[in-house]
Amino acid sequence: MTEFDFIEDMTNLSKISEEAFSRLSFTFPKEHLNNIIKAALSEDASENDKYVCSCILKNAQVASEGVFPLCQDTGIANVFAWKKGNFKSEENEYDAMAEGIKKVYDEKKLRFSTSCPQNFYDEFDPKNNMPAQISVFSASAALAPVPPFIKNAPDNSMSFIFCAKGGGSSNKTSFIQGTKAFLTKEKFTSLMKEQISKFGTSACPPYTIAIVAGGLSPEQNLLALKLASMGAYDDMTYTPNEFGFRDRELEQLGMKIASETGFGAQFGGSAFALDVIVVRLPRHGASCPISFGVSCSAHRNIKAIATEKGLYLEKTVSNPSMLEGFAEATATVKNQDSSKELKISTENGIESILDALRNAAPGDRVLLSGKILVARDSAHARWKKLLDEGKPLPEYCTRYPICYAGPARTPDGKVIGSFGPTTAGRMDVYADLLMSRKAALVTLAKGNRSREWTEACKRFGGVYLGTPGGIAALIANEYIISQKVIDYEELGMEAVRLVEVKNLPCFVVTNSKGEDFYENIKK
Repeated sequence: MTEFDFIEDMTNLSKISEEAFSRLSFTFPKEHLNNIIKAALSEDASENDKYVCSCILKNAQVASEGVFPLCQDTGIANVFAWKKGNFKSEENEYDAMAEGIKKVYDEKKLRFSTSCPQNFYDEFDPKNNMPAQISVFSASAALAPVPPFIKNAPDNSMSFIFCAKGGGSSNKTSFIQGTKAFLTKEKFTSLMKEQISKFGTSACPPYTIAIVAGGLSPEQNLLALKLASMGAYDDMTYTPNEFGFRDRELEQLGMKIASETGFGAQFGGSAFALDVIVVRLPRHGASCPISFGVSCSAHRNIKAIATEKGLYLEKTVSNPSMLEGFAEATATVKNQDSSKELKISTENGIESILDALRNAAPGDRVLLSGKILVARDSAHARWKKLLDEGKPLPEYCTRYPICYAGPARTPDGKVIGSFGPTTAGRMDVYADLLMSRKAALVTLAKGNRSREWTEACKRFGGVYLGTPGGIAALIANEYIISQKVIDYEELGMEAVRLVEVKNLPCFVVTNSKGEDFYENIKK
């Protein structure tokens, strides 16, 4: 059951949005943290499960101090609201809520992630993370099933779910325009196995997995999926009815399937999912829309109810270290056998790094120190354009390992903002283009990569290191010594940076022989 704090006299929608996004960007609800603690202490957890979950918990502790946000991808701001009775609000609800959101993203130094179209092909950074996605419904006439906590809200109120949704987890959404043929135990089980495995690890597990079958339209299905992943249907009934219900048997099956993928909490194990929500909706007889999606380990969602007297805002944990089991779960990192860690320095160039990793096996843990290049999608596109024009790559491309990341803005007095790896696979199209020119022979990012990249590593002797996702505040606070922008400053968070790290935790995912950690798990 959701617990709320009461803030008297807070009825202004701008202030409500500001308070909600300030809270969810830095702190988690208790239930989410308890689920991570449970995963870390599970008897079935692998050593790497325990390691990653321990880091995620330490990250929550660092973020709770209100300086470094939980994730570097502070997300697109999502607001879903339901008006009940005659709740009075500002004349323009969107503008009021957007104003509060914009203020948080500016003052809290959150990352600006939106790209707005200049024309069909070209884009610009609005430098305010706008527009926000804001939807306001009537509690009696919403597109998707009304969440239970809203049905129980007082008369003349406005209920909300606020969410910061990162691109990595949004990109894992899949949609199938199915038929009645999918609604058999055998067929749906097979579909769950296929789709859950497809999630991979690039969106920072352990995940909250949402599955929705049915819907009177594709848009109803996908909206219900979004809401389910945000915790809107946590209290939904398991009793079948014509408007929508959850299926306990399929949720238990989903947890089993997730565990059996072997992906674990990013680097092998059983802790691939913290929870699975399966929702069944009515449908047109000729169609059965089905969707799958995730909320990542940075599960930033918060509920609120505004009344004429003030605001009820979901409680979050201001000091995670006080939770039962936190100390035991985070001690996992300290108890790891340090003799199993490869300590690698970037000081003597790429060839020395490759030589040090020559006998590394997929899954080996690495502590990386020295200078690394930070660049992602836009910078890679610029480099390709140079090559297309017959120009050479910048000299720095071949001197340093390349880490794919886009940090949050730097808080006052700090070296860098929250810093975490982005999805590796988006850069796979540049494999031959860069490696054949001695660039990208050592890369750092998160998640599984394509066969194209793995084959290029084998052909050119490259190595791909995976850095745990979901620990951006921890990395910024403990592992980064210095940073400076060295190219394309106008790209904002996608500018090319030179960053110095000390003992940054990584795992060998693909070695120079082309052996891949995630392919080994599948086999």
